[in-house]
Amino acid sequence: MASGQIFKVLVGVVVFLVVAIWLLAKLATSGYNVDAEVMTKEAVAARLKPVGESKASDAPPGMRTGEQVFKAICISCHGQGLAGSPKFGDAGAWGPRIAKGWDTLTQHALQGFNAMPAKGGAADLTDDEVKRAVAYMGNAGGAKFTEPPVGGAGGAAAAADPATVGKKIYESVCVACHGSGAAGAPKFGDKAAWAERTKVGLDEVQKIATKGLNAMPAKGGFGGSDAEFRAAIEYMVNAAK
Repeated sequence: MASGQIFKVLVGVVVFLVVAIWLLAKLATSGYNVDAEVMTKEAVAARLKPVGESKASDAPPGMRTGEQVFKAICISCHGQGLAGSPKFGDAGAWGPRIAKGWDTLTQHALQGFNAMPAKGGAADLTDDEVKRAVAYMGNAGGAKFTEPPVGGAGGAAAAADPATVGKKIYESVCVACHGSGAAGAPKFGDKAAWAERTKVGLDEVQKIATKGLNAMPAKGGFGGSDAEFRAAIEYMVNAAK
């Protein structure tokens, strides 16, 4: 076979392979309509974030404001209006949503709607925290919603309730050591260990814990109010009675 013929055959083979690869690629992606906006780095990162993970603030669970939840969670999409979400502060985009009413908006936020997962993907948010975020964003878009008060209807008094706030603080902060009795901490529910420490009285226990003791940092690393910290102590003590 002449060299010219060999060259033509080789070129034909290369062209055939290129066309075949192109056809296979088209076949593999047929039926997909890729939205460039949804494929931005921000949108992809938001969708890849582990479900249930949220860093809304240093506030104890249940105590986060609408602004705190928005800045840590909702902003990933609503900050720029990604994936069809109404952009923060865009009255035109929020108007039709607000017109549906508070109940519909909060239901969509809690249960998920279109591309948005339930609670924006942050499963550890309480229902009231999600509602506060809805109110915060809605009000920035022209609504006049009222955020559920932090701490519930009782305000600050409810925030110091051992059975509610104390439990939440324990589960988010104190459990790291008290859950297993690590670093010499009295284990949760261990009556003997807690009796030894509480015989001086709860006020003294709080003073000691507030300053920190041995391996335990001040307030166990909790950054909330003294009343909330006291609620966590009472919750743990009550569990050991």
